[in-house]
Amino acid sequence: MDRFFVDKNNINLEENTCIIEGEDVKHITKVLRYREGEKLEICDGEDNEYIGEIKSMSKEEVCLDIIDKRDIKRESKLRVRVYQGMPKGPKMEYILQKLTEVGTDEIILVDTKRSVAKVDGKKEDKKLERWERIIYEAAKQSKRGKIPTLKGVLSFKEALEDMKRNDYNICPYEDERNIPLVKEIRGLDIESIGIFIGPEGGIADEEIDALKENGAKVVTLGPRILRTETASTVASALVQYELGDLGGKI
Repeated sequence: MDRFFVDKNNINLEENTCIIEGEDVKHITKVLRYREGEKLEICDGEDNEYIGEIKSMSKEEVCLDIIDKRDIKRESKLRVRVYQGMPKGPKMEYILQKLTEVGTDEIILVDTKRSVAKVDGKKEDKKLERWERIIYEAAKQSKRGKIPTLKGVLSFKEALEDMKRNDYNICPYEDERNIPLVKEIRGLDIESIGIFIGPEGGIADEEIDALKENGAKVVTLGPRILRTETASTVASALVQYELGDLGGKI
């Protein structure tokens, strides 16, 4: 069953009705070719989901009757925030998709010293809008209970300040050999964690020093060098497995 996120204000639990608006209307009616009487999954973005039966359709909206509520909580108890050094081109799309799939709560884009990709002011809003759409589609596909937040583009200094809201922060680094990520976080009792990932060129020495000075733990992901898009996904998955719900943990 296809899933769609709906503003909670468009869900009326007293009358058991729901209205879908915006771009999803065209997707439902023209692309997927749903018909009246067929069923959809609806999620309010706060981990509450329902089964809706299509009552009527127009160019502006799809109206549904809510026929069931799903008692499935799909969101991890651990809030994972990934601070991603800006990568080039299609790598960003891959990162956004995979981080959404593994349960990342927030993705913060960071302009680091070795970031090659830049987003100028005129194009930033348009690019962020496109990236948010990629996250939205990935959240639908992976049946997330909420849509991850995209934030940025922050300077490195702004990212350091933002990381203060996390209970714990880690940074995978290719020159670290002695502190495995999983060993560093094992047994932690925390609600949120930040993961800082460098861009293609890696993290500059002075940035590593600044991260350490601000309390981040520098860790290794193993003996092989991973691409930035691989490192962000692997680190997030390991954190969710050890402290969250990946692998069937509840």
